[in-house]
Amino acid sequence: METFSLNARGRLTDYDLDRFPDDTLFHRIARAVCHAGCLPRKELYEAWEVARRTRRLFRGGRVVDLAAGHGLLAHMMLLLDDSSPCGIAVDPQLPASGMKVHEALLAVWPRLAGRVTFSSASATAIDLEAEDVVVSSHGCGSLTDVILDRASSVGAKVAVLPCCHDLDSVDGKKFASWMDGSLAIDVERAHRLEERGYRVWTQTIAEGITAKARLLLAAPAG
Repeated sequence: METFSLNARGRLTDYDLDRFPDDTLFHRIARAVCHAGCLPRKELYEAWEVARRTRRLFRGGRVVDLAAGHGLLAHMMLLLDDSSPCGIAVDPQLPASGMKVHEALLAVWPRLAGRVTFSSASATAIDLEAEDVVVSSHGCGSLTDVILDRASSVGAKVAVLPCCHDLDSVDGKKFASWMDGSLAIDVERAHRLEERGYRVWTQTIAEGITAKARLLLAAPAG
């Protein structure tokens, strides 16, 4: 079997089923995704890393997946913690193939029926609540800041995997002589959350999946 790069953008298909032979939750999800035949390999591994690390800290709550793409992250969050009543996948440009992923997962886990919805809307158009768990994998550029601002404005838990940092921004230049610009931006994001009364966890997802591997998690302190 040829080298299997975790960060490849090629679609997973039934051809890849033999790569996921185990009865673990991840392998079962991966096989369902292979049957859907439309999801980039990279997206499977990114969503899993974000979901499992988030669920170690944050249980329950409605899951709000912003910049959701196919919505896989929202589904994984519910599969990892069935105490969440529902999830919503929000993206102004939802791919049509997102329903293929949803139906493939529903075929394996019928309990997801009616619990995951899709909304073709912007991150600012969804009403958030304090009980929500807001997640986003690769909110591009300033979209990550919008998501953090929206979540913290209502006191919701939040987990983001930022990407496409604007290195010309004030935050990107603030510590440019000390550290990488994208790191400076993420450090400033963590600092702002702490100023708003949040406890912050900084993690990195597994190597080899994405170059943008910093995961920022936060919840109201106390």
